[in-house]
Amino acid sequence: MRRNLLTIFMLSLPTLLSPAVSSGQTPAPNRLTLREAVQRGVEHNVSVLVANTQVEEGEGSSARLKSLALYPHVQGQIYSNLTKLSLNQFGLTGIATVALPQTTGPFSNYDFRFVAEQNVIDLQSRREWRASQYAVKAGKLDYEGEIDLVILAVANLYLKGQSDAARIDAAQSRVTASDALYKLAKDKHDAGTATGVDVLRSQVQLANDKQALLVAQNQYKQSLLALARNLGITPGTPLELADPLRYRPLPPLQAEYLVPAALLARPDYLALASQRQAVVDQQRANRARYYPKFSVFGSYGELGRSFGSFNSVGIIQGQIDFTLFERDVSGEGQEIASRLKRVDYQIADLRRGIEEDVREALLNLQSAAEQVAVAQEGQDLAQRELELAQDRFQSGATNNVEVVTAQDQLSRAQENYILAVSSHVGAKFMLAAALADTKDIGE
Repeated sequence: MRRNLLTIFMLSLPTLLSPAVSSGQTPAPNRLTLREAVQRGVEHNVSVLVANTQVEEGEGSSARLKSLALYPHVQGQIYSNLTKLSLNQFGLTGIATVALPQTTGPFSNYDFRFVAEQNVIDLQSRREWRASQYAVKAGKLDYEGEIDLVILAVANLYLKGQSDAARIDAAQSRVTASDALYKLAKDKHDAGTATGVDVLRSQVQLANDKQALLVAQNQYKQSLLALARNLGITPGTPLELADPLRYRPLPPLQAEYLVPAALLARPDYLALASQRQAVVDQQRANRARYYPKFSVFGSYGELGRSFGSFNSVGIIQGQIDFTLFERDVSGEGQEIASRLKRVDYQIADLRRGIEEDVREALLNLQSAAEQVAVAQEGQDLAQRELELAQDRFQSGATNNVEVVTAQDQLSRAQENYILAVSSHVGAKFMLAAALADTKDIGE
């Protein structure tokens, strides 16, 4: 019975969806430029959203420590007491025990007052608050670094879609050329100037090119699904890339000028520097635990045994606290010193890593530019070879083996050109990421 119900539901599913399908209206795809894709990725990517919540959490922690270090603490207190005392507990057992009662009370009193406390000198709390400020700054820089990573990821996904779209165009041109070759071979066969093998060979080539076109179209659709996922778009939403794959050369760049600029701009490097300063202030706060602390305490209110007999009472006092011996201070100091040493190691390693990123991106950029030039020349030569082979076959000087071979050569040359241009664009993205200049991607 359950299987029958499931079968009926699956068969009726197209009917349930018939209003959207039968209308014959396909929604227009959303055209996305690279700049729009990057902007949407920054606004909707979950990694950026999570990083922003971490920044907000750090700001809240810093505000809490600032309150402890700088602001007064004011409370309102209300007491209502009903007391009965045993005089024996206070040692009044041997003095005129006959005259004194064993207990007193019960008696009551009411106390309404405001209590305020202000730290005047507390270097430890102030240092901890300053350390939290540097931690917040580091968190904001980490947030900017996360934005750069998302921009780079979105740009690479967009680039993959551009490459797949270029492969569709190349495959479509090959299908058009193969279809023309098939028609020419058929006409020559009907005229008696070509063999059946020529017709069959052209049919095989046309089928292969059609299959390659279908594969390219499917890869392009999968690229759009991955791009939509990272942009916070429902995967079924129709998308279209507005910017085609294009080669744009860059002027010569020198690593000696770019590396110092990268060190001043990279969020991960600046975040480590802020983390180091936070650790330094934690170290100072640890040493300040032995310094005296001066605070002011005061209270004011009404005290009485009944609501009709209140008297104003209050107190104000200054207090100095200082630590004479606290063994865990040295342990905490050792922890902080180790943490500072670890951050210094990370900063030194990241400095070398940034220089490596810049130099590697420049090498890839130069190599890709040279590959584009070679691939462009190879594509032009393959196109010329195909035209000559087509002319020879049309004139009857040869069969279409040369044409099919030339078509394969052109297919490889087109793929080489697409790979070279994609590598060049990807190298530009990596250079922008190494220089923390991803905001200009898509311009």
